[in-house]
Amino acid sequence: MTPQFTRTFNPAPASKARRDDVLADPGFGRHFSDHMVTIRWTVDRGWHDPAVLPYGPLALDPASMVLHYGQEIFEGLKAYRQPDGSIASFRPDANAARFRGSAMRMAMPELPDDLFLASLSELLAVDHEWVPAAGGDDSFYLRPFMLATETGLGVRPSSEYLFALIGGPAGSYFPGSTIKPVDVWLTTDYARAALGGTGTAKCGGNYAASLLPQAQAAAHGCAQVAYLDAGERKWIEEMGSNNLFFVFGSGDHAEVVTPSLTGTILAGIIRDSVLVLAKELGCEVTERRVSAEELLEGVAAGRITEVFGSGTAAVIAPIGGVKHAGGDVRVGDGRPGEVTMKLRTLLTSIQRGVGPDTYSWMRTLVPA
Repeated sequence: MTPQFTRTFNPAPASKARRDDVLADPGFGRHFSDHMVTIRWTVDRGWHDPAVLPYGPLALDPASMVLHYGQEIFEGLKAYRQPDGSIASFRPDANAARFRGSAMRMAMPELPDDLFLASLSELLAVDHEWVPAAGGDDSFYLRPFMLATETGLGVRPSSEYLFALIGGPAGSYFPGSTIKPVDVWLTTDYARAALGGTGTAKCGGNYAASLLPQAQAAAHGCAQVAYLDAGERKWIEEMGSNNLFFVFGSGDHAEVVTPSLTGTILAGIIRDSVLVLAKELGCEVTERRVSAEELLEGVAAGRITEVFGSGTAAVIAPIGGVKHAGGDVRVGDGRPGEVTMKLRTLLTSIQRGVGPDTYSWMRTLVPA
């Protein structure tokens, strides 16, 4: 049975005028709603004290174990206003399961799925006015996270944890009305993850380690980094915040290929959804290893006609070029590919509630 959440309302919520200003131009990750959710865990009590509270700073002792040993995990998902006024999220049960998997890898307690899902509904029930209107590209981004809060030094799992949920309106990943392909940097200097490491967990350390190669990519005019495996430095794995897909051929003969999950790649929820929808489009779908050599030669020769990334923030992001230490290759004619855009349209129509939800991926969090 899911415990009852207490609610303490923000005594100074944003005014309607302020909220309207934010909703008119939310950006991404810049603004947050009036409340947050917290749930605590201790060895003797388990999960307890679920609460909706005013959004505000967290109080941490300087010796909190998260600050010294990095026990921290997070998720990212979106909620969408539906045509009937309800608020729904795309496959949040999969996020709940992945959150548990990340916790297990980081020796943290696993938050039950019902509590994870209830936290989303609780926050949106009080902050529903922050959710953008139906019919546009905007959404409400949800960021659940958990960190070790025990006070003390010593390398071992913490005996106390805090789960928290914050969120806020988010604009389209692509500014303006045109979706423009981005370039990516294929790095040979850095690896994202190694077998037996934390590559399959959504933990902050993975992202901290990506900041230096991301700066390298930016210096070469690229929006993202594509990583190779840590062992052979040969096989394409994923980007810093997206799984990768390659389209071979076109039309009825298109094959959609993505690197197989080898124990170092984050199992993206959008990635899994793309694999399902690509089959619905009639594409051949393959999960296998793809080498850097096959990628570069395939793009140059025109065998690989489209490349795109998939993730919560961008849903599907077309890639226009791959740069590397030896030069660069351009994908197709520089415009978003046909398969890429068909998949993006299918996905976003489900999320917005205007297309058939054949696989029951949408979960209502706040009824109309």
